[in-house]
Amino acid sequence: MHESLMELLWSTSQFSGGNLEYVEGLFESYLVDPNSVSEEWRKCFDQLPRVSEAQSTDLPHSVIQQQFLEIGKNKFRAMPVSTGVAASSEHEQKQINVLQLINAYRVRGHQHASLDPLGLRKREKVADLDISYHQLTGADFDTQFKTGSLFFNKESMKLSEIIAELEKTYCSTIGYEFMHIVDTQEKAWLQQRVESVRSRPEFSPETRQNLLERLTAAEGLEKYLASRYPGAKRFGLEGGESLIPMVNELIQRSGSLGAKEVVIGMAHRGRLNVLVNTLGKSPKDLFDEFEGKKLVNTSGDVKYHQGFSSNVMTSGGEVHIALSFNPSHLEIVSPVVEGSVRARQDRRKDSVGKTVVPISIHGDAAFAGQGVVMETFQMSQTRGYRTGGTVHVVINNQVGFTTNRQDDSRSTEYATDVAKMIQAPIFHVNGDDPEAVLFVTQLALDYRYEFGRDVVIDMVCYRRRGHNETDEPSGTQPLMYSVINKLKTTRTLYAERLVAENVLTKAQAEEMVGENRQDLDDGRHVAKSLVLEPKSDLFVNWKPYIGVEWTDAGDTTYPLAKLQEVAKKLTAIPDGVVVQRQVQKIYQDRDKMTAGALPLNWGYAETLAFGTLLEQGYPIRITGQDSGRGTFSHRHAVIHSQKDGSTYIPLKHLSDDQPTLDLYDSYLSEEAVLAFEYGYSTTSPKGLVIWEAQFGDFANGAQVVIDQFITSGEHKWGRLCGLTMLLPHGYEGQGPEHSSARLERFMQLCAEYNIQVCVPTTPAQIFHILRRQAIRPMRRPLVIMSPKSLLRHKQAISTLEELAEGGFKTVLPETSQTIKADKVKRIVLCSGKVYYDLINRRDELEKDDVAVIRLEQLYPFPYDDLESVLGQYKNVESLVWCQEEPKNQGAWHSNRHRMNRVLEKLYPELKIRFAGRISSAAPAAGYMSVHVEEQEALVNDALVG
Repeated sequence: MHESLMELLWSTSQFSGGNLEYVEGLFESYLVDPNSVSEEWRKCFDQLPRVSEAQSTDLPHSVIQQQFLEIGKNKFRAMPVSTGVAASSEHEQKQINVLQLINAYRVRGHQHASLDPLGLRKREKVADLDISYHQLTGADFDTQFKTGSLFFNKESMKLSEIIAELEKTYCSTIGYEFMHIVDTQEKAWLQQRVESVRSRPEFSPETRQNLLERLTAAEGLEKYLASRYPGAKRFGLEGGESLIPMVNELIQRSGSLGAKEVVIGMAHRGRLNVLVNTLGKSPKDLFDEFEGKKLVNTSGDVKYHQGFSSNVMTSGGEVHIALSFNPSHLEIVSPVVEGSVRARQDRRKDSVGKTVVPISIHGDAAFAGQGVVMETFQMSQTRGYRTGGTVHVVINNQVGFTTNRQDDSRSTEYATDVAKMIQAPIFHVNGDDPEAVLFVTQLALDYRYEFGRDVVIDMVCYRRRGHNETDEPSGTQPLMYSVINKLKTTRTLYAERLVAENVLTKAQAEEMVGENRQDLDDGRHVAKSLVLEPKSDLFVNWKPYIGVEWTDAGDTTYPLAKLQEVAKKLTAIPDGVVVQRQVQKIYQDRDKMTAGALPLNWGYAETLAFGTLLEQGYPIRITGQDSGRGTFSHRHAVIHSQKDGSTYIPLKHLSDDQPTLDLYDSYLSEEAVLAFEYGYSTTSPKGLVIWEAQFGDFANGAQVVIDQFITSGEHKWGRLCGLTMLLPHGYEGQGPEHSSARLERFMQLCAEYNIQVCVPTTPAQIFHILRRQAIRPMRRPLVIMSPKSLLRHKQAISTLEELAEGGFKTVLPETSQTIKADKVKRIVLCSGKVYYDLINRRDELEKDDVAVIRLEQLYPFPYDDLESVLGQYKNVESLVWCQEEPKNQGAWHSNRHRMNRVLEKLYPELKIRFAGRISSAAPAAGYMSVHVEEQEALVNDALVG
């Protein structure tokens, strides 16, 4: 039986059974005119779940029933115009023209809205909004016309009244773009919310005073910093102060709708203001930073890159707020926020996205100019990356650094046009109208909760100072700043308005300023609703992962019998799943490997690592463009039935209570996807989070993530991260673009034990290194130069016993039984697949005086392990480092001094020399014949040169 509307009302916490008749009456009034009820009740009714047509068939009260029936039937769409049948009368034709005019306001009213506080933006006249365009004249003003789909609560109105109400709704200080949305229900919902209050709901005096108080706090901090630290960079919010009440409302309303966490990402503009006035950072701590006091034992970062977290109280309970750390690289934090939010939602088993809300705050120039914005939008509705909708806020200063606005900064009308690619509604709002800002904020968040999709608020404001406080902006924008210098602040304008409307007195408005100044002088918290003793269950406990030594490798062994049990589960395919022929052969071979009839290959060892971790309670997340199958068809963790296209993942069927396995083929992105996984891993310490590149060189497209977050995040911000990157790397004649994962770039970034860089060469090694990354409590990124040809190399094999016992070895010793230590005259050090070329060529040459040693971990450099392996060779006459990469690339230059630290101790008379490709601008040769020639030469040089 369907739930009635009254039952829905009963189920919400705001209502009690004894008041139902009263509530019913209020709701009927609300449906006729939302402004007829108090703001408190309007908020309650705004948040009611929408009733579908099926649910509304037996509702009481015809007004309520008709409201939801008509929405369910999508009756409120614009009336189509028939061109095939002539109107039966002149009035009917004009009625059609009026409906066309109404639709024009909905589609293009934003182009006629008063959005620019500076009044500098010259908008061309919108022909569609002229009545003459629709064959109407002034003589029709007093004629009554049907309002059609308008939510004006009148079936008919005079044309003059219709136009006046449309102007008020669509052409005031808010401009809406939502008619590009194809979903009729979404459009009807937005039209109802906007038109029913004419974009101007009536806020209570208390709400308006709170708005002024938050504006006072925003302006007060900027003035305080300007007077106390003149000339210091702070990337102030002056001109965009309405951001503070906006973010405050987003948090408070999210809490009332059930959110437990809110994650915010933003660039530097206004960041200090958000830290102090929204998240509750102590003003005293901020002042200490301005005065250069060292607060951390790391490199730290500038004030306007810092993150913060706190808890605030809302009507729905305590909410944890996290502001992500962010480098200056503009929009790169956006996908990091999405990853952090998804991890929090997964932890809460929230597949819809109601409990954790992402808010991304952008600059207009960056929003339009940075490609990662598009990549982040593209992920918003995909399985592996959706977060239930993000509220995007654009602080639209109308200038990018010194680049003039539309003519040079973009090719689109608005900075926000890129959001239309996912049919996100866009609300342009004049930042000097705080009440309009408040309304679109409520509208945006409610839309996000209603439909689970992204929404954009474009707050058009200005930048009172230059890009930073040391710039003189009039040098490049003289006209703009001649206006700005004469303009009253947003707070002043709003205070004058409230005084004029008798909401408060001038003395009360001035008292707010004095109280805020005193709070700052005293160093007191100035954020509202701050919880000083937050609930610890709202955030992850990282204590077990802090201060862990590198030497703690964890126990990666796994009992052989249990390993075989896991293996059998991983090759069990249910009846009805029709396996493709080549995939079936892979699984049949894995059965033989389990039985000991075949040695283990790379793909199976990797799968066993995942399976054993899941059996031990470690969750796993793997993404990449071919992660299910594996770029080189080695994994096939996802079986696609040839019968019906359904999928089966053996790793998900190990036990009923196993932890989560998320395995997704990503969309074709590196930058946003890697940033997402970084954000995920910084919020989810337990288990294994892997990003796999299709080819290692594809990581080039995500270099900013690697530079700004992965390799430096811990040292700058104290952010631990256990992300694993699998980057296929190896020279097999596939040309310059599919050979190198740019190992040298990672090696150059290695310092202070920030990351791990490893090049495993056996299945047992990949088994143990993946398990080590999850099991040991140390949370630092792991970069694996993973193989291509070695995936099926006849010599790159291991036994089940090697997986069950031992652990990852940072250095692999000589394995040939024919090489005797006392006969060795040459030692060749190497990493990666060149090892197999070296030992095979050595066998061909029948050289028994050359030992080939593999460095499996290039950083942190294994000094002790290398010394232990080399210590047995007492008669060495020459030392060689051999690599496939050109001399100016690979590990040679970065690790030469580290190798020498060991070699000079053991062989003080010898110097290690290089054997490899000559220095090159490109990573590899494009011709197979050249590749083969170079490979033979470097191998021969290492062994006999």
